[in-house]
Amino acid sequence: MIHLEVALALPLNRTLTYAFVGDTDELLPECLEKCVGRRVLVPLSKRRVTGYVLSASGKEETEFAVRNISRFLDDKPLFHPNLIPFFRWVADYYHYPLGLVIKTALPAGLSPQSVKKLFLSKNSALISDIGDKEKYPWLSILLEKESLTVSDTRKLLGKAESAKLINRLVEADAVKIHLSVQVDGTKEKREICYSVVGRFPLSACEAGDSPVDFKKWRERYSTECNCSLKLSETRALYCLSSISQKTELAQVPLKDIREKYSGATKALAALHEKGLVERSTVRVYRSPFGEQFRFYPRPEKLTGEQDSAVNEVCSAIDSGKFKPFLLHGVTGCGKTEVYLRAAEVTLAAGRDVLILVPEIALATQLEAHLVSRFGDLVILLHSGMTKAERFDQYHMALTGRARVVVGARSALFAPLRDPGLIVVDEEHDSGFKQDDNFRYHGRDIAVVRARFHNAVIILGSATPSVTSYANAISGKYTLLSMKKRVGDRKLPEVSIVDLNIRNSGKKRNIIRSQLLKGMDENLQQGRQSILLLNRRGFSSALLCQDCGTPVQCSHCNVSLTHHKKSDRLLCHYCGFSTSANTICIECRSTALVPVGFGIERVEEEVRELFPEARVARLDSDAAADRKKFHQILAGMHKGSVDILIGTQMIAKGHHFPNVTLVGVVWADGGISMPDFRAAEKTFQLITQVTGRAGRGELPGKVIIQTLRPDHYAIVYAQKHQYRQMYEHEMNLRRSPAFPPYVRLTAIRVQGRVEREVQRSSMDVGRFLRRFIAEQKFTIITLGPAPAPLDKIRDNYRWQILIKGCNIDELHSVCVALNRKKKEFVHHLNKVIIDVDPENMM
Repeated sequence: MIHLEVALALPLNRTLTYAFVGDTDELLPECLEKCVGRRVLVPLSKRRVTGYVLSASGKEETEFAVRNISRFLDDKPLFHPNLIPFFRWVADYYHYPLGLVIKTALPAGLSPQSVKKLFLSKNSALISDIGDKEKYPWLSILLEKESLTVSDTRKLLGKAESAKLINRLVEADAVKIHLSVQVDGTKEKREICYSVVGRFPLSACEAGDSPVDFKKWRERYSTECNCSLKLSETRALYCLSSISQKTELAQVPLKDIREKYSGATKALAALHEKGLVERSTVRVYRSPFGEQFRFYPRPEKLTGEQDSAVNEVCSAIDSGKFKPFLLHGVTGCGKTEVYLRAAEVTLAAGRDVLILVPEIALATQLEAHLVSRFGDLVILLHSGMTKAERFDQYHMALTGRARVVVGARSALFAPLRDPGLIVVDEEHDSGFKQDDNFRYHGRDIAVVRARFHNAVIILGSATPSVTSYANAISGKYTLLSMKKRVGDRKLPEVSIVDLNIRNSGKKRNIIRSQLLKGMDENLQQGRQSILLLNRRGFSSALLCQDCGTPVQCSHCNVSLTHHKKSDRLLCHYCGFSTSANTICIECRSTALVPVGFGIERVEEEVRELFPEARVARLDSDAAADRKKFHQILAGMHKGSVDILIGTQMIAKGHHFPNVTLVGVVWADGGISMPDFRAAEKTFQLITQVTGRAGRGELPGKVIIQTLRPDHYAIVYAQKHQYRQMYEHEMNLRRSPAFPPYVRLTAIRVQGRVEREVQRSSMDVGRFLRRFIAEQKFTIITLGPAPAPLDKIRDNYRWQILIKGCNIDELHSVCVALNRKKKEFVHHLNKVIIDVDPENMM
């Protein structure tokens, strides 16, 4: 008997032990190791769920009864054993169930579990006597269709009233609940292939497009194969052989042969019976690289700064030891080439490469560079891919077919066997932080993964986070600085437009005269411009003229954003939408007017001001369509777009040599947010978008429109003074203490009943203060208080912030809270622990 340590794909804070009864041969150490990393279906109470095997041993006796697994769900492991210590660390650090950490790491659709489905039984006539069809409309559907779907059954069993009725119907044998196990949502794709049997070396096929004389080839092939062939068989064999010679593939897909000869299926079957060809089923890997990438040649020479950075990184790679670098380089200094040269050295050493970017849109240009350099060794992993594509890309990394993984935050868990280099590009970006469920920070645990694998990690940015830069100053990271652009190009000249100064007697446009003049000159000279406004939609809200009430989301305490193109009001937090033709909920007035402005309104104004210009807009709405997104970027590279208007996704990573003007339409959007990082984030966004100008032969110019021209974040961004911004922030964060001087953990309580959420939050606060005092920890507790966004998705939200210098003390508090929370938190409320929170809203 083999005992397996299993982490269940459920919110369970410990692993369980199950037994696997196998043959005696399977007790050998190598067989035990083969169990690790595989999925198992295991019994839990009255259902069966998916688990992941973390360890196996040949123990035969325990102090408790051990249940057997139902079955293995995989023939081979889904992750390498060397990832398990990393998974355990992550689960402990973020106080998140280990099984759900592993589930996050795996492609979607790989967690089968028991499901319930409602069916009519032999006494179904009793349904009308026991239940009221008007009160419970689903009873009529059940009687009509004789069963309910798994989804409908789950919803009904989740409601106390309908669950009681179902139990009564089950007791009366009017209905029955069937328990089954869901199958995997994603499976391997396989295709039929044919190859010529090795003992028949066929003559080489003719090159060129000239017509083929198949009668001649029939005689030749019949002689070589020592049997009489039909003309159709000759044609099929010729097509198979020619494709094989052209592609250098022994196994040729049937679909490729049929493209050349539609009647190949029957002919190949006959050839197979004669023993002339072999038929096989081969796994096919679906690729997300649907578009043709631009080719980027390898530069012959590096700049002095690039060469120095590459030498230091490569020396660390050669040592085979963990070493973290912070690569602080101005925009356009050539950080990408440093990544690529380091990747070359890593691959040459037989190790793998993992490159992370903060958002899907940013991966595009990096994908092109990597594919240009490393071809088929590159795969892509991010949540925007289809389940099938992600499934296949994941397995290519798992099996070693791919050696370079590029992707957004979730690519951090790519199952590379031996990563020797990890790159986190734009490391400052808040997009690396997951804001729901498993609240991990991709940058931080990338450093941890590098440590577990004795790998080199490069954190790269033109505007490093204050915390990362403090780590570099203290010596925790090795600082690499690149202060010059490639080709000694100058950083753009930045000017500020004070929006407080009004132009009397003139129409007040969003785009002021200085920026308008610059755009007009740029357009006349055939150059490209970029406008940044980090706000989606047409207007920030619709306001009632009669009572002043904004139109709010019915599920969140936020104003709905007006999207003019679809004429809808949309909540950017929960996705709720309604028609723009609505009325005021307070006074029933129809006099609603748009206030504020978003990127759609800027686009409308630009098209009115420059009707001859070719304008494109790029925000998360446009980027949702990958094809459209690539078309816009391709248009910028080809020069078929004159003015690109976008949100923060255009601010970083992109290289458009013909962009000579960047305009920041409104720089103040984030400065006043209730977040201690608000000024830092504003500086980073402005500096990053500033870096899009002047990357070609011509100098660049940047115009920033702001209501706060004297704010230090804007002044330092104008002068390209990162170090001064860093020192200013460090002085501000010293007292009261904020990171990097202390570590933070946010504890949020949320639920649908406001009174109960408030009561539970108070109880949590009292418990935390009492526990901290008893343990004599040096931890400060702030709150509880309503979150800045106090209602999201029908959930009221309160939060408590704890901060201290000792991370072990903070974790002890969280462990104690998790252990005791059921005693004082209302059962309908949820307690969320967010370690190192990025979003303070």
